[in-house]
Amino acid sequence: MAEPGHVVLVGMMGAGKSSVGRRVARRLQRPFVDADDELEARTGRSVRGWFAEGEPAFRKAEADVLAALLARPEPTVMATGGGVVVAEANRRALTERAFVVWLDADPAFLASRVRRRAHRPLLDDAGAGDATSTLARLHAERTGWYRQVADAVIDVAPVHQRSSRPKGELADQVADLVRRHEAGVSA
Repeated sequence: MAEPGHVVLVGMMGAGKSSVGRRVARRLQRPFVDADDELEARTGRSVRGWFAEGEPAFRKAEADVLAALLARPEPTVMATGGGVVVAEANRRALTERAFVVWLDADPAFLASRVRRRAHRPLLDDAGAGDATSTLARLHAERTGWYRQVADAVIDVAPVHQRSSRPKGELADQVADLVRRHEAGVSA
């Protein structure tokens, strides 16, 4: 039986990492942390503020926060930013220090969820129709990296459904995968 460890949710913006992660943490009775919120709390700057300085500055700050979170001794459930997998050091840290679940979804579905939110700097230049193409490009760029780090993949909105699966159902599935992993049972 494996010792309980960190559980990290990765995936594109709008996949539900934070809302599902909070529910998973309650089910596993572990603390929850949103890496973007933690970055803002530690630095006093918003994600948008970091992006105003340039994406490389944001990615460096993001990597520093991820390293600090993964160094915590207490097993924690974490939601990351969608681009955390871009940096090789982050991918290595995730695969070495956490059980990683990729919440995947079709870019058109994601676009329908994130258009209404103002805190998505990578979509600043995308109009309503362009959000889908921007997300499709990002999804294509990152899919290999998500696969590289993921111990499990969950489709949050299967194409044959018109909406996402209920967050509670997704959280139950993630929690079950974690319990099976920690019990040494293959999924």
